[in-house]
Amino acid sequence: MSPTSRYESISTGDDQFDAYCAVPESGRGPGVLLFQEIFGVNDNIRQVADRLAESGYTTLAPDMFWRIERRFERQDESGMTDAFAMVQQFDAARAVGDITACHAHLLAMPECTGKVGAVGFCLGGGLAFAAATLSRVDGRGIDAAVCYYGSAINDMIDQVSSLDCPTAFHYGNNDPFIPAENIAAVEIAVSDRPDVEFFRYEAGHAFSNWDAPSMYNEAAAEVAWSRTLDFFARHLA
Repeated sequence: MSPTSRYESISTGDDQFDAYCAVPESGRGPGVLLFQEIFGVNDNIRQVADRLAESGYTTLAPDMFWRIERRFERQDESGMTDAFAMVQQFDAARAVGDITACHAHLLAMPECTGKVGAVGFCLGGGLAFAAATLSRVDGRGIDAAVCYYGSAINDMIDQVSSLDCPTAFHYGNNDPFIPAENIAAVEIAVSDRPDVEFFRYEAGHAFSNWDAPSMYNEAAAEVAWSRTLDFFARHLA
C-alpha cells in the first residue's frame, strides 16, 4: 500500500476551508503542517505532502488563499501574475487564526501520533515561521518548523522571542526576491534561539520547486530536503 490522500475540512468557528491531507501507509505518524507557495495548493505542494507521508508523516496542506479564492492554484512561473495578485489581497493577520485551526485539527486527528511540525516554501516559509511563533493550541506550540526562503519572515522579526521550538531555515544566496541583507538579518535575529539550524545554498528563489524550471535547482533541493527529513526525524519522533 502507498500513502493515502484526501481533503479535510478545517473549521474556523464560523466557516470552513479545505486542506489536502496525505497519510502514511502505516495509517499514523507525527503531524506536519505544509504551507503553500504563492501558487496555491497545486500539484507541487500535493506531491510534497505525499513525499512527507511516504516518510511517515501525517500531512495537512491548507488552502491559505481560501478567503480570496477557494482552491486557487497555478502550476508554474506562467501563473506568477495571478499569484502575486493573490498575495496582494492576502490577510496575514487573519491567516494566523487559520494556521491555529489547522494545528488544532491535526492534533485531533487519529492519524496524528502527537507531535506536529510545520514546513513552508516562499509565502509558506513565512507561514511556517508564524506557526512556530504564534500558533498555540491549549498552550502548546509547534514542535519543530522548517522555513524555506520565506521573504515575509523579515516582517515578523519582532516575534523571534516566541520562537521556542527547533527551527531550520533554508535560503538561496542568489535569491532575487530576498536581499542578502534580509537573509543576514534573519540569521542574526535567530542566532540565540534554541536548536536553530541555518542553511544557505548556491541557488535562487523557489529552488526546491521542481514544477518551476527556471527556478528549480536540483542539487540544492535534494540537499535541503535531506536536511529537512533529518531535522523532522530528530525533533518529531
